[in-house]
Amino acid sequence: MMQVDLNADMGEGYGDWRIGDDMALLDIVTSANVACGAHAGDWDVMATTMLRAAERGVGIGAHPGFADLQGFGRRRIAMPEDSVANLVAWQLGAARGVAASVGAEVRHFKLHGALSNMSCEDEGLARAAYAAALRVDPGIILLVLAGTVQERVAKELGAAWAGEVFADRGYNDDATLVTRGQPGAMIHDPQAAAARMVRFVTTGAIEAASGRAIPAAIDSICLHGDGPEAVAIARAVRAALEAEGVTLAPMVARQG
Repeated sequence: MMQVDLNADMGEGYGDWRIGDDMALLDIVTSANVACGAHAGDWDVMATTMLRAAERGVGIGAHPGFADLQGFGRRRIAMPEDSVANLVAWQLGAARGVAASVGAEVRHFKLHGALSNMSCEDEGLARAAYAAALRVDPGIILLVLAGTVQERVAKELGAAWAGEVFADRGYNDDATLVTRGQPGAMIHDPQAAAARMVRFVTTGAIEAASGRAIPAAIDSICLHGDGPEAVAIARAVRAALEAEGVTLAPMVARQG
């Protein structure tokens, strides 16, 4: 029996500003990556999102990024590795505290935006971020971009980890994501996204934009909750996978 997790980035509103339809997504996905107040989100949004996720049996993850509200964490920022470590530890600590306050717990840890993209290229940066998370919670699941430096570092650290692919993003031949703004970076058609996720999961491989098949650990599928098509893509992906007999459930970790 094939099983996969369906996750979405959420909790990205701030004060009176609302981004995405988190409540609708929480009825579809099996894990939620909750922004921790640096690139997006705040204490009220975090608490509400985590409470509603826990009520639905949706796995909760901390989703730390650069302290860049204006750029939504998608602008690259040069930071010393020890400062990146402190940055992610601070956000994971906040996520764990808020989760505990609503009777929930943080199961996984996923880097956001530019911080994630940079750590797919820079082994030292990935190690600094992941080692910091493990110092806060040695048992946390590191949700890594499958087939990249992130996966290699997680294995080297002996961590619990799960491999992630994106329903709504295009891939380069090295399993990294096509840069936003470039042709093929985003997939907006729910049916196209659903069909490619069925192929990814059933073949155990990522399809790059070039057509290259990249064998990968596909434990979790992500979509971006801030996009206007997010709910439609989530529904289409879930329906297509279930039609193929794939079970959707919160992510199961691999070890080391």
